[in-house]
Amino acid sequence: MAYRTRTKYRGVFERYSQIRMFNGKPDVCFDVRYKLDGKDIFEKVGWASEGYTAKQAENVRIDRLRSMRHGEELPQQKKKAITFEKLAEKYLKEYSVKKNREGIEDQSRYENHLKDRFDNKGLDEILALDLERMKTDMAKKDYSPKTICHCLGLIRSMYNKASDWNLYQGPNPVARVKKPTIQNARDRFLSFEEANALLKELKRNPQIKKEYKELKDHKLHDIALLSMHTGARAGEIFKLKGYDINFDTRLITLRDTKNTETRYAPMTKDIKKMLKRRMPEDSNAYIFTDKDGKKIKEVSNAFNRIVDRLGLNDGVEDARQRVVFHTCRHTFASWLAMQGTPILTIARLMGHKSISMSERYSHLSPSHKKEAVMGMEKAFNKERNTTTEETPNLIAQTEMPA
Repeated sequence: MAYRTRTKYRGVFERYSQIRMFNGKPDVCFDVRYKLDGKDIFEKVGWASEGYTAKQAENVRIDRLRSMRHGEELPQQKKKAITFEKLAEKYLKEYSVKKNREGIEDQSRYENHLKDRFDNKGLDEILALDLERMKTDMAKKDYSPKTICHCLGLIRSMYNKASDWNLYQGPNPVARVKKPTIQNARDRFLSFEEANALLKELKRNPQIKKEYKELKDHKLHDIALLSMHTGARAGEIFKLKGYDINFDTRLITLRDTKNTETRYAPMTKDIKKMLKRRMPEDSNAYIFTDKDGKKIKEVSNAFNRIVDRLGLNDGVEDARQRVVFHTCRHTFASWLAMQGTPILTIARLMGHKSISMSERYSHLSPSHKKEAVMGMEKAFNKERNTTTEETPNLIAQTEMPA
């Protein structure tokens, strides 16, 4: 057992680890001592490797003395907070599954980024400083700002639910952490030729190649077609049930969307034909199901394999510009913009709460921009020529004031 030695700060002690190393030297842990109910109390503050210093330990001791002077509870007097592991178990089982894709992303983020780091800590032991270190560590491992933001968002949501469930009433450490800036705008969308080539490949005879066995009933083709013609997200498509389809009004009801609002997507002729073929006998049944007849949870990897086979991502190094399934939704908005659809209309069809969101999804191709400018010039010149013919001597006829 390491022995405590005094530091120059009153009531602050340090002890060196016989196992842990930090910066090539034995790690040092800082403890503080004070009296509680007439007894000497030694409280661990933290290790140097965790960012703690003797000065910070002194501040902790001062806080403890101040709390006792004002009759406040000390940490060791308070009911022990639930551990992050226990909260995660309850959260992932009871709440996260209600989200899109039944909490698959939350489960993955917890397992890959949070479990080993926080599981053994009580909720009152996780500080903003710990989350800042997590941000730094993930950035060093080249995780994207969006992934880091998702992890912070999961922690924030878990603390909020812990409060709702009366499991923890302390502060939410995420509130004091600045989220990294996300630069994930996608400029890439499919041309009509690329879209047709992709849909044709998704509909190929599955017997041609072994890897096409997942395309047996053209399910992946139909899902992609539906996204291209309505702008629906994969999760919104997977939730579709028979009663969401109205052939009389030619509207598809998209429920429980990302922004929690219900919206309606008009059917094109191709979509109407496809949905009539896929309508289940039971209106409460899902339109698209897996091989076991259950709700689909994610897009098949066959989609990415076919995109690679077509070479749609050849030479693309920026991950934000790669063709993925979400590109189908982005393509829908871009095609609308190319034909001059008002941004507000695009926003409503896409289910965006702000027009700015639609602007990032509504990029016009350079050729259409050029055509728009050339068309403007042509109309202007036509009007100018007409005006000149009607009033050839307009300037000459105008008398200038003396």
